[in-house]
Amino acid sequence: MDINTIRSFFKWCTIINGGLLVFSSLVLLLAGDWVFQMHSQWIPLTREFFNVAIYCLLGFFKIIVLVFNLVPYIVLKILK
Repeated sequence: MDINTIRSFFKWCTIINGGLLVFSSLVLLLAGDWVFQMHSQWIPLTREFFNVAIYCLLGFFKIIVLVFNLVPYIVLKILK
């Protein structure tokens, strides 16, 4: 496997995972009540706990995307 293949891999991982992050954020921004109602049917939770849990989940996902997708891609672009 050459460096161009690895660079392309990290580029597409960043694009796909970044798109999922943006999509998830938009769904929660535009239809947060619907998402809460859907989840509260399965698991009894308060709206405050749901907000904190979703905020933590999106924050963790953002950090994971940055550290494991974007940073390696940038490093490989610099090494070119």
